[in-house]
Amino acid sequence: MPAKDTEKLEHELSNAKTVDDYLDLNQDNLQNFTLKDYLTYLLQKKSLLKADVIKASGLEQHYAYHIFSGKKHPSRPKVLALALALRLTPKETQYLLYYAGAEKLYVRNPWDSVLWHALEHHLSVVDTNLLLESLAQKPFLC
Repeated sequence: MPAKDTEKLEHELSNAKTVDDYLDLNQDNLQNFTLKDYLTYLLQKKSLLKADVIKASGLEQHYAYHIFSGKKHPSRPKVLALALALRLTPKETQYLLYYAGAEKLYVRNPWDSVLWHALEHHLSVVDTNLLLESLAQKPFLC
């Protein structure tokens, strides 16, 4: 059975008579990923090496490995640096932020809009910081 997208699941949950019915019907579509699980999934999905992503993220190597191993709870800017390094879409980034326990990107926020644009256009961490600075926004990794 193909995986249902989130909107379909939301619709089914809204129309379910009981939450038990919904859970029973969708047990194969529900996930309990951790940040570590989702990062591992993304590396595999995109055929990327952890070392290459860490280098591209601009994060301190030791700290970044701790994020990937689930030993560190990174700040939102560090999660976004990983998202850029992983070349995630904005939608994938929203999931990454969710699993990291961080606030999702909000396009009405100018800073978040720049990050969204950077994700859409596959900008590097360095180029994103330069763009933020050129628009008088605070760089996300100093």
